Amino acid sequence: MAHVADCPFDFSEQLAFDPSLGRLMADGPVSRVRLPYGEAEAWLVTTFDGVRQVTTDPRFSRAGIVGRDYPRMTPEPIVSPESLNVMDPPRSTRLRHAAARAFTQSSVKRMTPAIESVAHRLVDEMVEQGAPADLALGLSAQLPNHTICALLDVPVADRPLMLRHTQQMLATAPEARQAAAAAKQHLRAYFTALVAERRKEGGDDLINTMAACEPGEEPLSDDELAVLALTLILSGNDTATCQISNIAYTLLTRPELLGLLRSRPERLPRLLEELLRHIPFRKGVGIPRVALEDVKVEGVLIRAGDFVHVSYLAANRDPAVFPDPDVLDVDRAPHPHMTFGWGGHHCIASTFAVAEVGTAIEVLFTRLPGLRLAVPAEDVRWDTRTIRRFPLELPVTW
Repeated sequence: MAHVADCPFDFSEQLAFDPSLGRLMADGPVSRVRLPYGEAEAWLVTTFDGVRQVTTDPRFSRAGIVGRDYPRMTPEPIVSPESLNVMDPPRSTRLRHAAARAFTQSSVKRMTPAIESVAHRLVDEMVEQGAPADLALGLSAQLPNHTICALLDVPVADRPLMLRHTQQMLATAPEARQAAAAAKQHLRAYFTALVAERRKEGGDDLINTMAACEPGEEPLSDDELAVLALTLILSGNDTATCQISNIAYTLLTRPELLGLLRSRPERLPRLLEELLRHIPFRKGVGIPRVALEDVKVEGVLIRAGDFVHVSYLAANRDPAVFPDPDVLDVDRAPHPHMTFGWGGHHCIASTFAVAEVGTAIEVLFTRLPGLRLAVPAEDVRWDTRTIRRFPLELPVTW
């Protein structure tokens, strides 16, 4: 019987790599773990090749967790049973195709001027209010929330509510379960009503874009559109929100990186990719899969019915793929990372998220060349109550 590691994954010390995850990686490519919530233990796969296998092998099913109290980090399951994130092909393929139409590279390129405009406006507001300013509140939280809400054409008055509810759904404390469930229920009802309204009125917003179908395609139902919109608002307020603050913090505490950005701004895209790989922007793991039959992963036999988690954070630090993985190396040979997932559940809007993060960093450091922390780095307060890792406040001056 494999040793079972008790892994709450609650490490929150700045942006250091979780030592408990590091120990599991050192013990082997596949471990047996127990998470804070859920009915059972799970396997945890930590190597790049192992994660790639689990996320692409149809013998591992996301749909298999529906209706089960699966092992997880949060007291209330983040995803709805109807969510795209708990579907398998071919059912998921149709919904992913509908959403992907809005996030092609050409579509994101057309959106970039609007993202730049919002970033400039938010920096203007920070300057007008004067230093010191809270970068986490003034830019990191506002830019992604505004842009995804604008794409979905959520009324401006409702946008703060979107941000608050998504934050509630990511909480990890046991006492947060009721608020998280209520937040998910509210957002589901909100988008159900919004979809019905858009069906009547039409328009060129993201909901109508996803509702449109090509000849021979089955159109999405109102329920499917509502859950898809909920999924996008949740993901839209997740990775980019964390990483704008995390990357700004890293640059402001690593003079050599900030010097590189200022002397060679054309290297920003490559720098961003390495920062996205290196920074552990969340805690623990996300949504598991269930083995539909006995499968070997990295030489370990996983039995049918077992839950299997993968760690994208660990895969991004696999020395077999990224030499000296704990080193933040801007000159590292390019290789795809797993920050936005892999396989059939790779983030649909990853190109959009990268555009948001890159635009925010470029505008911020171009507009405020003297930007620096307004407090000692050790005094920055970090989130300890959700599955994310980012500064609750990031006081800056210029």
